[in-house]
Amino acid sequence: MSRVLLVEDDAPLRAALTATLTDAELIVSEAATGEEALAKVQVEHADLVLLDLMLPGADGMQVLDRLRTYSDVPVIVLTVRAGKDDKLRALDAGADDYVTKPFDTDELMARVRAALRRSSSAAATPPEVVRFDDVTIDRGRHVVVRGDDELKLTPTEWQLLDLLLQYEGRLVPYDVISRAISVRSGELDRAGTRMFVAQLRKKLGDDATDPRLILTHFGVGVRWVGPLD
Repeated sequence: MSRVLLVEDDAPLRAALTATLTDAELIVSEAATGEEALAKVQVEHADLVLLDLMLPGADGMQVLDRLRTYSDVPVIVLTVRAGKDDKLRALDAGADDYVTKPFDTDELMARVRAALRRSSSAAATPPEVVRFDDVTIDRGRHVVVRGDDELKLTPTEWQLLDLLLQYEGRLVPYDVISRAISVRSGELDRAGTRMFVAQLRKKLGDDATDPRLILTHFGVGVRWVGPLD
């Protein structure tokens, strides 16, 4: 099921939209302020963000600007601002669609479905073999070679590497990593997740102070920044 983050400060409208999205078999998370939205984006892997522009505190444009520094999640703007300049600014800042209030719910849901389809089709599977400098990753054979040596990755380190490659340069929050990879003791805590990231980075010959492959977003998560060809 796809996950939607609904950012709307109007409580009755937020409740109505949540009900509509839930009826469409979507998992909905809510935020009433820009700050709350940014905090939730960092720990939840939303497939789509519905973003009101007129929010208390950080407004929707500020949220969009900050979001686009580390995420390419599709964003549909919901707003009473119908002016051409507002629309162009939002689209130029990285919004995928722009819907003015009041809107027809059926039309909005059609736009939601279209955005989710585009996002799904654009999420290409990483190539079977990834090469950069002296490192070769063969995903099909679960083999990683650095120089002339085959690296001995643990099963958890391999799961982590493959997860980062699947995200194709997008931020992977620590909480998402801890749920996605398994260890004998069960779900990883944040400290354990950071430990495995450090171990993987060391084996790949990456430098945390000048990363070529794995970039850390302090307190949030990590992102693969190496090539995928």
